Amino acid sequence: MLTPDERQRYRRHLQLPEIGEAGQEKLKAARVLVVGAGGLGCPVLQYLAAAGVGILGIADGDEVAASNLQRQILFGPADLGQNKAEAAARAVQRLNPLVSCQIYPQRVDRAAVRELVSRYDVVVDGSDNFPTRYLLNDACVSVGRPLISGAIYKFEGQVSVFNFEGGPTYRCLFPTPPSAAEAPNCDTTGVLGVLPGIIGCAQATEALKVILGLGEVLRGRLWVFDALSFQTRLLKFPRHAERAHISLDTSDPTDYAELCQPGLASLTAPQLQLQLNSAAPPFLLDVREPDEYALCHLPGAALVPLGSLELGLAGIPRHHPVVVYCHKGGRSARAVARLQSEFGFDNLLNLQGGINAWAETVDADMPQY
Repeated sequence: MLTPDERQRYRRHLQLPEIGEAGQEKLKAARVLVVGAGGLGCPVLQYLAAAGVGILGIADGDEVAASNLQRQILFGPADLGQNKAEAAARAVQRLNPLVSCQIYPQRVDRAAVRELVSRYDVVVDGSDNFPTRYLLNDACVSVGRPLISGAIYKFEGQVSVFNFEGGPTYRCLFPTPPSAAEAPNCDTTGVLGVLPGIIGCAQATEALKVILGLGEVLRGRLWVFDALSFQTRLLKFPRHAERAHISLDTSDPTDYAELCQPGLASLTAPQLQLQLNSAAPPFLLDVREPDEYALCHLPGAALVPLGSLELGLAGIPRHHPVVVYCHKGGRSARAVARLQSEFGFDNLLNLQGGINAWAETVDADMPQY
């Protein structure tokens, strides 16, 4: 039953015959897991909390950085350096103290995902990497949960609902993870700040429709939005039986490998520190953008942005160890994969966690961003 406070707060829902008090009670009883409290997760959490979803699970192992504030609107300067799941939960509770938040301040992994997903009725994917997307899909297939998926790239975004009432799964549309060179990354390309707000609101809309049993859910359809032209498209796609049955028990575990490229040689920041202090330090290759390099970089590192690797090949040694780094390890992993596969380098190591890990574990005076 709704309390007097809830009836007052959700009055505009109660006035809709399609929702009414019975529908609002469904929302109150619903449990929704939001994986990723970043650009997509922020508007999803805001609107699901405002709508009165009873329990919101928030999973994110990342910390709030200054570069997040352009689009991750639950956060402000006071939240810098804090875990996103914890900071988002505080913001949600301020927005609507009638809902409950369950916090998971770590990245979702294969060991815990099945139990985590099974606790909720609906899963909303606000992640920014392909391993997590495939992991969540396979977990939702394993325990029979619908997956509200969203993704953004530069000025374009997309939304679909997978594994809903016998409909297609994520793997029906995207059978296998992309290679390291193919996987887009907003650290490299950037993204229009308002775009995740639009896409996240669409995800929240689909989540409410699933809970309430309203309208035509985006099952077997991909909604694509272009912010520059403000055009939208609806692309239909079928269910593929052999793909739709792939679950945690039948999938290839390498699909969940970090950054979609298992097997890349790497080292940690403390290990790099030891090597730099040795008699034969490695060559350092920074594949970030010039403005990032100007903000902070490892001493002596050569700058060759990821998008300009071909132009810098002559300056990269082939017969001496080379450590490649970026902000958090994603771009450098793609650079290593490309240099190995396309240009024959066999002397490369990827710095795990990038220069961000260096600042956290080796040099506390280095600015973080």
